[in-house]
Amino acid sequence: MKNTIIAFLLLLPAAILNGQTRNLNYYLQKANENSPLINKSKNANKLLKLDKQQVEAILTKPVVNVEAGLLFAPIISHDNNSSKFQWVSEGADKYTGYDLAVSDGGQYQAYVSVQQPLLRGSVSKAYANKNSISSAQNTNNIQLTSHELEQLVNYQYLLCLKAKHQSEISRNLIAKTNEQLKTMKKLVEHGIYKQTALMIMQIENDNYKLEYQNYYADYLNNLADLNLLCGINDTLPAYLEDTSFVLKPERVQNSRFLKKYALDSMNIAADNLLFNQKYKPKINLFATAGMNAVYLPSFNRLGFSTGVNFTWNIFDGNQKQIQHNKAIIRQQTLQFEKNNFIKTQQTNKNKYLTRIKTVNSKIEVVEHQLAEYKKLWKLYAYELSQAQVSVMDFKNLVRDIAAKQQENLRLHMENQMLINSYNFWNY
Repeated sequence: MKNTIIAFLLLLPAAILNGQTRNLNYYLQKANENSPLINKSKNANKLLKLDKQQVEAILTKPVVNVEAGLLFAPIISHDNNSSKFQWVSEGADKYTGYDLAVSDGGQYQAYVSVQQPLLRGSVSKAYANKNSISSAQNTNNIQLTSHELEQLVNYQYLLCLKAKHQSEISRNLIAKTNEQLKTMKKLVEHGIYKQTALMIMQIENDNYKLEYQNYYADYLNNLADLNLLCGINDTLPAYLEDTSFVLKPERVQNSRFLKKYALDSMNIAADNLLFNQKYKPKINLFATAGMNAVYLPSFNRLGFSTGVNFTWNIFDGNQKQIQHNKAIIRQQTLQFEKNNFIKTQQTNKNKYLTRIKTVNSKIEVVEHQLAEYKKLWKLYAYELSQAQVSVMDFKNLVRDIAAKQQENLRLHMENQMLINSYNFWNY
């Protein structure tokens, strides 16, 4: 019963995985689609377009309002030794109520007002420039976020592939030891090998089965983390296609990371230009048409008015110079950060290139060893069938081959992870 369950566990993953094959591009696409940061930046660009329309409307379009007001200031007249309530004074000398010089008997308004900004082209251009730079910053943030996601997804994908190949190595060892077990059983039946030797090989075979289950469990855990990273709500296992990363040509100039600093510098200049717009003269043309009266109105109080208002900031405590000095400091800080990043970027690139060379040298040695082990395996398998080698020697050989295969896999995965890290900085 135990052997049946183990065999079922070995066959079940293959049956499930064959039904759902996915590659790295699938996960990269999902990661970008489901990224909250990318979605936020995209929506921020949509808001910027609306802000631009709103500012243009404020600076260039007329504002039309309908205004109405009704103010009563009644009095109680005490003229002629009598008290009389009057909504509007009829020239009373003695009365109780607001001073007539203040109230004028009330106020009655109902008119349409129009206000049109004039000569605001420079202000509109400054806002448009600021808006354009902010939009470019959001677009650049989307690209940088996508690039960071690519590195993270690549790394997690490699962890999945590593666990997948580790389990495959164990499955191959199980298959090979199963073949040898069949041969040994026949030799034991003929009294060539002892029963204890067969039991030792069976225990070793069971060890590989346990290793397989552990590696496959790691694969499922890493796959779950990959789905979580990419915003995929899926609990079913998937068969991941192999991938291979290569070193991208080195970017000596025009690093895309540095575009962020260029845009930040432009944004500082745009903020300073926008601040200076408050010192430009402001002219507004206004007009009203309707009724405006301080006594009970009649149709002869209908009319219109028009005019211009003008404002110009002459002095505000040298705030313009202060703002200019702040912009200079911000630019200096930005330049320092940029120079520091350039050093960090180049240092990381050199570090990963050095490590890649070291790992590749190790891979050459290990693969040569595996080639020799392959020849040795054939010889041992033949000698085992002829009862010319001890079971312990054969078991140790199998264990050594398994360890060497795992080491080779680890080095190849390390090589891919280092290339992924180098490509991240070489952007």
